[in-house]
Amino acid sequence: MPRADRAKQFAPFDALKGLQNALRLKEYQHERITKGEVQEEAAERMSKVLINLEKGDRVQVTYFEDGHNKKLSGEAKLVIEEQCLKVGNKKIKLDDILDITVCV
Repeated sequence: MPRADRAKQFAPFDALKGLQNALRLKEYQHERITKGEVQEEAAERMSKVLINLEKGDRVQVTYFEDGHNKKLSGEAKLVIEEQCLKVGNKKIKLDDILDITVCV
């Protein structure tokens, strides 16, 4: 048997197809948290940031989604009609924003 063929028999393989993905999904679901309350001072500060937001401003947003706190940075646009903030292509409900800062 050629040396290259002999080595292939010891190469790692996924004996249970999809097991790694299933474990990652289970871990993701297990780490879920409940949405915390935003303090009044933080809410006022975020409100001021949103009011003063201008077209083309770059922001860093911490928001709650699917049981996890997530962060996103990018160019922001406030969409009043839908009560959301659009950062890049992602729409975030105003109620789900935990923190927002304008990047300088």
